[in-house]
Amino acid sequence: MFAFGNLTLARQYMFVSLLVMLAGMVMIGIWISQQIETAVTNRTAAVTALYVDSYISPHLQGLAQNDTLDTVDIQALERLLVDTSLGQQIVSFKIWSPNGTILYSPNPDLIGQQFAIEGELAQAMNGDVVTEVSSLDKEEQAFERQYWDTLIETYAPARAAGNDNILAVSEFYQTSDGLAAEIRTAQIRSWLLVSAVMTAVYLLLAGLVGRASRTIVTQQSQLQQNVTQLHALLEQNQQLHGRIRRAAARTTALNEQHLRRISADLHDGPAQDLALALLRIESLADAFDQTQPAVKQDFHTVHVAIASAMQELRTISAGLRLPEINTISLPETIHRAISDFEHKTRRDVVITLGNLPEAAPLPVKITLYRVLKESLANSYRHAGKQEQAVHVYIERDELHAEISDTGQGFELDDVVGNGRLGLSGMRERVELLGGQFEVNSAPGYGTTIRAVLPLTIPEGDDV
Repeated sequence: MFAFGNLTLARQYMFVSLLVMLAGMVMIGIWISQQIETAVTNRTAAVTALYVDSYISPHLQGLAQNDTLDTVDIQALERLLVDTSLGQQIVSFKIWSPNGTILYSPNPDLIGQQFAIEGELAQAMNGDVVTEVSSLDKEEQAFERQYWDTLIETYAPARAAGNDNILAVSEFYQTSDGLAAEIRTAQIRSWLLVSAVMTAVYLLLAGLVGRASRTIVTQQSQLQQNVTQLHALLEQNQQLHGRIRRAAARTTALNEQHLRRISADLHDGPAQDLALALLRIESLADAFDQTQPAVKQDFHTVHVAIASAMQELRTISAGLRLPEINTISLPETIHRAISDFEHKTRRDVVITLGNLPEAAPLPVKITLYRVLKESLANSYRHAGKQEQAVHVYIERDELHAEISDTGQGFELDDVVGNGRLGLSGMRERVELLGGQFEVNSAPGYGTTIRAVLPLTIPEGDDV
């Protein structure tokens, strides 16, 4: 079964153009045939009309004085179809007066009858030579209908000698046999010419389109190969991206484990040694209480330094250690970070939480906890007692966190690239998980930190 849609574009074009050219060839051929038929008919009729006028007009000049033909003129007209060469071309003719009366006809019954002046007869009365192929269905054509089915009918005006007054109109009939053969020959030649031209044009177009089609097919093949290679590269890129995200998530969790271990090591190692040193310093200081006051003062100085170092060490250890958030929900993680800040600073934070899920990947909760604590701490240091707010919500399967204050703000250009560890550290944490980090601030308009984190981490262990 023929399926047009399965063909290539070039074959579709060639098929459609073939149909269009065939239709155009038929239409052009028909039109040219009609023009040839009309032209040949008019030319033949015009020549014959001139020939007839040279025979008939001399016998119609008496109509300038009388409304009827005299007997001599009628006899002369009757001999025209018998004794002259005119009879070889004309099979019948009539003479019409300007009022529509037939003055002469081979059928004596028609002589003297009057008919309505209309159509071709009316045009001839106005001075035109009119020709048509007649089917002989008019009332006055009863005589001609007895012998022929169709005839070439021509109306030619007869004018008075010396002026343009129309004395009568001669209507004569010719057989169409010779004329039809001439028309047929001309039509066949025209059809052959049109067919040859259309065929040459079609072959030229088919060659051009075929060449263009082959070029397009080659380019499509190359493009398909490029697309296949690009698709493979994209798949590899997606796989690498997933592996990087998994590695980043694992790195986040491992970093927190290392920080927790360092915090424990600091607390159980140097911090305990410093505590023991403080106890021994106090004992030694008491020994020199009365005998050597200067030495006691030196011991007191060392005691204060060791106590300060131990306090700093405990503060660092506490900062490194992350609360146990693995077993708590995402909203609880947010509240834990904010409540810890409020407890240390004695400041209230406006919290707005959207419809958050209970569960989230551990790297996401760790990163969110760190971003909240660092952002609130920065805001507290730089915004002072101004209002602070936290807004966390879900949009398009992503976790959005906004931390804002109404402080004095700052110029972003002054901050970018100045080596501030707070902002750069938060940005690295967020982007490491494939998220987005943004800081908006201006002098006098406060500061807003936005972090967007994915709620899904690619699964797999192929890191």
